[in-house]
Amino acid sequence: MSDRVNMQKVIEAHSIFSQKQSRALSKDLPTPLYFQLYSLLKSGIIDGSFADGSQLPTEGQLSADFGVSRITSKRALDELAREGLVERHRGRGTHVTHEALSEPMYAPMVGLLQEIESIGQNSTARVLQCRMKRAPRKVQRLLGLDEDQRILQLRRVRQYDQLRFGYYSSWTRSVELPEDIRVFEHTPRMSYFRSKGLKVAFIKQSLTACSANAEAAGALGVERGSALLSLTRLAFENRHSEGYPVDYLRVLYHPQRFEYRIDLELDIDS
Repeated sequence: MSDRVNMQKVIEAHSIFSQKQSRALSKDLPTPLYFQLYSLLKSGIIDGSFADGSQLPTEGQLSADFGVSRITSKRALDELAREGLVERHRGRGTHVTHEALSEPMYAPMVGLLQEIESIGQNSTARVLQCRMKRAPRKVQRLLGLDEDQRILQLRRVRQYDQLRFGYYSSWTRSVELPEDIRVFEHTPRMSYFRSKGLKVAFIKQSLTACSANAEAAGALGVERGSALLSLTRLAFENRHSEGYPVDYLRVLYHPQRFEYRIDLELDIDS
């Protein structure tokens, strides 16, 4: 691989984190700075923001971006290497060795939709933002959008018994802005989209851990850097996940207020 291609990969990885995320590290938190940085990088690797084989920012770049010492950056990268998520080589940098994509677990589609809509029916939502907007470049690539294409962006906080347990952020194509955005306060997203003709036949989802950036911390009422559960869900119109998804959803859950559980019935004779 040429030096030019290597540098391009570093630049792409280097630009993933927003300014808010770059300011998310705080000395005021009980969690050490190296662990906050490690958690943020690990989240990007697990959710595929840093693809398998891509080169992570250098110790110097991380130090400059996040305002930490090179010792802190080095320790964060060393922790990733210790977990087998990256490989570090002197003179060649740090490269991701984790493949984010995995074989999906198949479940009856009706059951999964019932589970999704059950959350909406048994909790209340507050709409923080609902508008037609150009998506970030990562979402554009994920959903196969044109650079200037505007799609529905929705951000909400869900709560149960007045306790905020989930921060929902989604991008959906092929639907229009509702006349009254308050519809999403009492109607599950997928139920509303289905009523507008959007058909979903296949869902991929992944669950991992992350630390709360400033935006999520404010929405859930927690300290920056707090541990959260991160669920990413992609919805497709066909059963074989061919083509681009029609919907991208990321939910950050408060782990002390939300439990994600899957019950499986096994065939003991097989």
